[in-house]
Amino acid sequence: MSLPTQEKIAALQETLRKERIDGWLFYNFRGSNVFATRILALPSHLTQSRRYFYLVSAHGTPRKLVHTIEQFNLDHLPGEKTVYLSWQSLEEGLRKMMEGMKSVAMEYSPRNAIPYVSTIDAGTIELVRETGVQIVSSADLVQYFEARWDEEQRADNFETAKHLREIVDLAFDFIRKRIEAGTPITEYDVQQFMLGEFRKRGLTTQSDPNCSVNANSANPHYEPTNEIHSPLRKGDFVLIDLWAKKDKPRSVYADITWTGFIGSTVPDEYRRVFEVVKGGRDAALQFVRRAFAEKKEIHGYEVDDAARQYISAAGYGEYFIHRTGHSIGEEIHGNGANMDNLETRDERKVIPRTSFSIEPGVYLPGKFGIRSEIDVYITDEGEVVVTGEPMQQEIVPILRMK
Repeated sequence: MSLPTQEKIAALQETLRKERIDGWLFYNFRGSNVFATRILALPSHLTQSRRYFYLVSAHGTPRKLVHTIEQFNLDHLPGEKTVYLSWQSLEEGLRKMMEGMKSVAMEYSPRNAIPYVSTIDAGTIELVRETGVQIVSSADLVQYFEARWDEEQRADNFETAKHLREIVDLAFDFIRKRIEAGTPITEYDVQQFMLGEFRKRGLTTQSDPNCSVNANSANPHYEPTNEIHSPLRKGDFVLIDLWAKKDKPRSVYADITWTGFIGSTVPDEYRRVFEVVKGGRDAALQFVRRAFAEKKEIHGYEVDDAARQYISAAGYGEYFIHRTGHSIGEEIHGNGANMDNLETRDERKVIPRTSFSIEPGVYLPGKFGIRSEIDVYITDEGEVVVTGEPMQQEIVPILRMK
């Protein structure tokens, strides 16, 4: 979320008051804390070779602690400045900075439960604790300034999601035409076709989309290359996963996964597993919709539970080997709450103006894997929007497409 400096400081203070935290202590050393760099909008040309601290309190004037040879690095920010030289003056400056504070948030997660935001080293945590303050995690605070979209980002995303949904149909039709013409086709060919559509539509991506056939689809992070890929033939199962954003500053990603079968009738074994995956997807979506309709606060791990419980009850729990979803932002894996109670227990709140995927999957080793991925956006009013609709309701029989 991009705001002018004074407006951002006011927003930081408002958020601290809402969360009932006395202050947010930003710490950085040699660019180690990307959140401090971005949220404080540190000019990119500056050298960061010494430690700095910047305290935004819920009330009052911010405070800076900077080294003598980099004492001007935070001059773009408001606040009272203390300059240190020695390690002793650093510690003394930090003690003075913490006066009046009972609790401060830092980019830290107890027991590293949410590693995505845990960028502060243990020694610095010890140093700050020695001043007598309680350190709490900034995980939820970070969301407000790293994961929420403005109106331009939302509009761009909805347009991108529409493009991706169209590319899914075009990719399956590309497969159909090649198969019916008897022209050889590979996973790599489909991947390159999708990339070509990205370029036509002014989209970009940090990594190439995926097409996986048969057993390759049982590897959730499989990706074909020019050297390593498999052919597509009649009777094959196909999974395509594509993510992209507009090729412009501050644009945000859309990310979807669809599955198809190169034939006219989808075999029962694929349909059965798809119904289980779809049921988990819809259970998670309905949980989120019900919670926001009831104005109930929910957390990322609870959304994962909703999908995982459904899939486990159907007998496929051991084959659901990743989290239910991830935050989506300017990076494909954003800095908001993930829908996760497997790899981590993500206790971050699910908040308005953020987006995340819901993408449960069942992966049968050596056979095939089915994933159904949708993107969800929460409006300011609490409406839960699925972008790029319609959602997939059945495996696409590719040779029936016309």
